[in-house]
Amino acid sequence: MRAGRRLAGEEAVINAPLVPETVTDPTRGDLDILYRVSVAVHRVFRDVASSPHRGDVVAMGATGSPTEEIDRLSEAEILKVLDAEGVDWDLVSEEIGSVSRGGGRTLIVDPIDGTQNALRNLPFSTVSLALGRRDLSGIDIGLVRDLFRGTTYWATRGGGAFRDGRPITTRAWNPRTEVLFANLGRHASPRVARFAVKGRRVRSLGCASLEILSVAEGGGDAYLFENTPNTRNLRATDLAGAYRVLLEAGGGLQDADGHSLDTFPLTVDRRTSVFAWGDPAFAKSAVAEGYL
Repeated sequence: MRAGRRLAGEEAVINAPLVPETVTDPTRGDLDILYRVSVAVHRVFRDVASSPHRGDVVAMGATGSPTEEIDRLSEAEILKVLDAEGVDWDLVSEEIGSVSRGGGRTLIVDPIDGTQNALRNLPFSTVSLALGRRDLSGIDIGLVRDLFRGTTYWATRGGGAFRDGRPITTRAWNPRTEVLFANLGRHASPRVARFAVKGRRVRSLGCASLEILSVAEGGGDAYLFENTPNTRNLRATDLAGAYRVLLEAGGGLQDADGHSLDTFPLTVDRRTSVFAWGDPAFAKSAVAEGYL
C-alpha cells in the first residue's frame, strides 16, 4: 500500500504495507484506505499548523458546536480522498453530521479529536476513523492516527490491535503502579473526582481517543469521562475508532453506570459517559470500592 504523498518534514516515505503481505484478511483493502485517509488529514494538519486562521470559527457543526477552520479543512480532505478511492461509504462526521453516499457501511469520523489541544500546540490530537454499521458493536475496523507523533493505531474485528505494525495489549492491573485517565475541569461529575482520588497517578489529556488508546497499549489502567449535564459527554465520533482497538487489545468499554455501549448508535446526536478499562480486575475493584 502506498500513501501517495510525503508529509512535510518527514524523512521516511510512507509506502510500507500497513498489514504484512503474509496476512490475508478480507478487511485489508479497507484498512489501507483508512490509512491513506489518515495520512491525508495529517498532511492538512501540518499545512495549517502555523496558520493564524486555523482556529477561526467558520460554521456551526451538526450538533450546534462551533466548527474551526482546521476541522473544516480536515473534513473536506476526508471526503476528497473517499471520492478518489471510489468507495461509497456513508459518512458520519463530528462537524458535517451524516452524509449519504449510497453505501451499506458507514465511516465514523472525528477529523480532529482534541481540537483545543491542536490550537494551543499541546501534543494530544488525532484523526479518528472507524468503519462499520449501525452501532459500536458493528464497527469492523478502527484506525486512529496521532497527529503530533505520526503514530498509527488500528484494529480489525478478531484480528488483534496494533501500533505502527506491532501488536499491543492492555496491562495487568497493579495498584502500586496505577495510572488513570480522567476528564477534569468545571463540568466533570462528582464521580470523576472520586475516581481520580483512587488513582496513584492521574492524567487528563483532553483527547478521548488517545486516552482510550493509552489504556489499550498498557500506558494506563482505565479512563473515565463523565460530564454534567449529559450534553457535554462524548459522541460516537469520539469513541468509534479507539473502541475497536481497545476491545482487540483485551480491554472493555461501558458507560459510567456500568451499561454496555455495544448498541450505542453511530450518530452525532447521542452522547454518553465512558468508562474504559484494561484489566477486568480493575473494573471490579472500582465498583466494589465505590469509585463508580
